[in-house]
Amino acid sequence: MLDVRALIAPLRRGKGDPTFHTDIEGAHGGELWRATPTPEGPATLALSRRDGEVRARAWGPGAEWVVDGVPALLGAEDDDAGFVGHHPLVAETRRRMPGLRLGATRTVWDQLLPAILEQKVTGVEARRSWRELCWRFGEDAPGPTPRRMKLPPTPRRTREIPDWEWHRAGVDQARRRAILACATVAHRLEKAAELRGEAGRALLRKVPGIGVWTAAEVAQRSWGDPDAVSVGDFHIPATVGWALVGRKLDDAGMLEVLACYTPQRQRAVRYIEASGFRRPRFGPRFSPKDYRTY
Repeated sequence: MLDVRALIAPLRRGKGDPTFHTDIEGAHGGELWRATPTPEGPATLALSRRDGEVRARAWGPGAEWVVDGVPALLGAEDDDAGFVGHHPLVAETRRRMPGLRLGATRTVWDQLLPAILEQKVTGVEARRSWRELCWRFGEDAPGPTPRRMKLPPTPRRTREIPDWEWHRAGVDQARRRAILACATVAHRLEKAAELRGEAGRALLRKVPGIGVWTAAEVAQRSWGDPDAVSVGDFHIPATVGWALVGRKLDDAGMLEVLACYTPQRQRAVRYIEASGFRRPRFGPRFSPKDYRTY
């Protein structure tokens, strides 16, 4: 059975994400709302399940484009042919969750901006910066949204954000430089979603400040890349290691263990994450660093 919430979950940056809303009490209870840029202009998409079907409604200049992309967003274009669960946890999760797919937004900028914000900081910090930038510099989402929603700041608006506003949002200079570099060539980077695979990731990495981890995070969401592993992540190598071989791994060890899943290594990681597995914790969590105090 198609799990719409699980498919959309990787796109949502925390419970307070201004570009998302779950309308529990509306006419279509449980309806998911998402504000997104499209090549045709801003759009708001509402998804709901009724009588076993997924129903989509949309508003804004990009409404037709975003509705046409709903099948891809929900993983209809994802091809898992040939995937084999070589480890018991992966095989069992695949058996329990046959509807798990890798969705594709078909857009790059709205995934690239939050991915850069997540570089080398805690999730709490990154989500706070994302919220503040969207609320202050994003346009209001079109349509009769259940509550006020925001679009991500456009590349042009992002380039106009003054230095003190970046500081106020808790974004350090390194991430700021990477964001501004991407905003300058954002229209060219959208081609990455057409190239897909390693070619798409390589295009993103041409921009200073965009490395393997950031390119993979974008690829996973923008075109549902089944092989884009987030090398350099603070948590994933250890989680993969404990889940598959019972010990902590570094990036090199993780890639060695996942090699049997090539060219669908990220799919294996997704099954591990979806399984609910939690690795042992032996020390305190990394404390958030508030860049606004510097």
